[in-house]
Amino acid sequence: MPDSSSLHGLTDAQVQDSRARHGANTLYLRPKRQFWNILFEVIREPIFLLLVLGCLLYFAIGDDTEAWLMVVSICFVIAIEIIQEYRGEKALEALRQYAAPKVTVVRNGKEVSISNEELVVNDILLFAEGERLAADAIVLEQHDLGVDEAILTGESLPVNKTTAAGSNLLFQGTIVASGMGKARVSAVGAKTEFGKLGQSIESIETEPTPLQRQIDRFVRQMMLAGLIAFLIVFGINFYYVGTFVAALLFSLAFALALIPEEIPVAFTSFMALGAYRMTKQNILVKQPKTVESLGSATVICLDKTGTITENRMSVAEVFDMGSRDSCLEYAMWASEPEPFDAMEKAIHDAYAKANKADRRPAFTMVHEYPLEGVPPMMTHIYRDAVDHQIVATKGAVERIVLVCRNLDDETKTRIFKKTHDLASKGYRILGVASATWAANKFPDHQDEFPWQFEGLIALFDPPKKNIQVVFNHFYEAGIQVKMITGDYPETALNIARQSGLQHRENVLTGERVMQMDFETLRTAVQTTAVFARMFPGAKLRVVEALKANGEVVAMSGDGVNDGPALKAAQIGVAMGKRGTEVAKGAASMVLLDDNLDRMVTAIELGRKIYNNLRKAIRYVISIHVPIVLIVVLPLVFGWTYLHMLAPIHVIFMELIMDPTCAVAYENEPSEPGLLKKAPRAANAPLFTGQELWLSIFQGLVITAGILGLYHYAIGQGASEEKTRAFVFATLMLSNVFLTLANRSFEQTIVKTIAYKNRAIPLILGIAALILSAVLFIPWINNLFQMEPLSWSEIGLCTLTAGVSVGWFEVWKFVRRMTVKRNSA
Repeated sequence: MPDSSSLHGLTDAQVQDSRARHGANTLYLRPKRQFWNILFEVIREPIFLLLVLGCLLYFAIGDDTEAWLMVVSICFVIAIEIIQEYRGEKALEALRQYAAPKVTVVRNGKEVSISNEELVVNDILLFAEGERLAADAIVLEQHDLGVDEAILTGESLPVNKTTAAGSNLLFQGTIVASGMGKARVSAVGAKTEFGKLGQSIESIETEPTPLQRQIDRFVRQMMLAGLIAFLIVFGINFYYVGTFVAALLFSLAFALALIPEEIPVAFTSFMALGAYRMTKQNILVKQPKTVESLGSATVICLDKTGTITENRMSVAEVFDMGSRDSCLEYAMWASEPEPFDAMEKAIHDAYAKANKADRRPAFTMVHEYPLEGVPPMMTHIYRDAVDHQIVATKGAVERIVLVCRNLDDETKTRIFKKTHDLASKGYRILGVASATWAANKFPDHQDEFPWQFEGLIALFDPPKKNIQVVFNHFYEAGIQVKMITGDYPETALNIARQSGLQHRENVLTGERVMQMDFETLRTAVQTTAVFARMFPGAKLRVVEALKANGEVVAMSGDGVNDGPALKAAQIGVAMGKRGTEVAKGAASMVLLDDNLDRMVTAIELGRKIYNNLRKAIRYVISIHVPIVLIVVLPLVFGWTYLHMLAPIHVIFMELIMDPTCAVAYENEPSEPGLLKKAPRAANAPLFTGQELWLSIFQGLVITAGILGLYHYAIGQGASEEKTRAFVFATLMLSNVFLTLANRSFEQTIVKTIAYKNRAIPLILGIAALILSAVLFIPWINNLFQMEPLSWSEIGLCTLTAGVSVGWFEVWKFVRRMTVKRNSA
């Protein structure tokens, strides 16, 4: 083992050797879905089983040509399904790579960032507050280090860690609650204490979302209705043909038409690809199901520091009350020697500028008390070479005043008045105190020092330049914005005014939130936009109250203490650059560049994906109606030609419908004004009754047009093959027009034709090629049991399809004009 005092870290060769001897840092490796896994899932689907049954029946009755055509069709169906599944799997794999936690280690004498899985035994691990430890390790250096080991021990209080034996062990999965440090990795993967428990985050099953449940229920209902109808159709076919095999074969077309297998595939594809597309916008959605929630977000709760403000602290004012005018210096001593917090960095910078003689190199920290309590404070003790000691503390003004027991009431009033004045300017205020302590043994608790009040430090963190624009986007989208901060009410109100926050008249403090009964709090959170002096329990209670009011809550946070509220919110949002690993782990979404404007983009993308999914499903419903009725109605009414569509015709329709549903509509752009609409209700059904019936009516009109041509052809003395050509051509053309019409249920084709979607012309072009091949290539014409159509007959089919779908464009135009006239 390398010398434990060396912080040079491992060389590349040592890393490889350590990994070979001790293994990788993985508890559980989710097996990648290989080609054969996806193939096995596809062949278990009902539609595939029906296709195989149809193929076997054709072989059984000796129709080898149709049978082999079915085999080719099955191969096409499998290929399309596998491509769609692969696209979704590839998107999910990319998401997993983006979401992989990172750690900082020392290798080859340099600090580098690597994924958790790359960590090896004997690596030098660097960590700070908020990070989840990636392996078991032994502490080499530490500053104010406290670790939450509740995941292993159940103990809720953090455990202080030092370099001394017995208190220097760190464990994988535990959380750095305070401070920072360096440690040597002692165990990785399954050999860690956490690994020995056999726990795996990957193995946890997630609950289906409300939308998933709706879609599953809808598909099950359609399949149940389809089974009952199939038995009826089979009975009618058996009555006409008299043989079981022939009746079953003719009924297969009906069964294929009734299975809405495109819908579950579309849902999975839309959510996975949508989440992947968001990563291109610097938005990491850790689970595709979060995409669903984004479209219905009604409230966003924002942390002030770094989210609304720049997180660029500077010391704005120092209010000295001590006899030595050394408030700023004591504030520096009470900060970390190597600051990582923006506030402490600002204090160190201000001290360096104000003091030509820098005393820091002469002193070494010998003891520290971590940030604790409500309100919090922290204490550091330093000693120089001649045993001169400095004891300094900083924290919330109320807490510092409380521990400075020599303050009289008049002085306290003066301090609080100055605090109020500084806070009203938008400053963050800290109280500072010092103590004289000569003994080597220190008190058990930091409150026990004989504190002398030194003064106040006011720090300013300006609002981001674009924050008002971002807030306006939220308000236009019908989303309430609430600020949740640990600062004073006056500070919070000042930043709220500068940021353009609406409804900022009321302020609730964390203490008041905890005192209210839950029903009163539910009422209060509806009218309150500013929450000040908040702590973790109060944040969580606000989120729970908003959820109880039926709101869909997005919550931003970046610290260890934000974890519970982030987890409780339907959409937990962490910051990628300054957010702690705990916050990122609890959140469902990470803004990789810390830009809140990305949240507006995420909400718009979430709404777009949901709207496009609805379009795809309504398209599936509408196009399935004529396919089903063309099979059923001639049988029920005993018309001249009973079997217009055989299984092979339905299969080729599916070859067009599947990509249209899962690819064409998924690529549709956002419709104009999408972000200015109110969020959908979280419990809203996928479709209203009116919307569902409109889609069914679209299908019924297409059916009427096709069957009108069916009877026209019969009236003209056309053969069954000629009539089938009329029916199939009109159905295919109606599908093309329906694809274009359903790109929007508000805008007419005059507007939507300009929408950029490269998949639409590609898929419609393929549909046109298939139809042309069926109509004009003789051997394919014969396979499909059709006769060629003349150009005038094709024109009639086109006209019929255009009218059968085109009425919907007229309806949209009239409806838009009516709405426009009523709103004028």
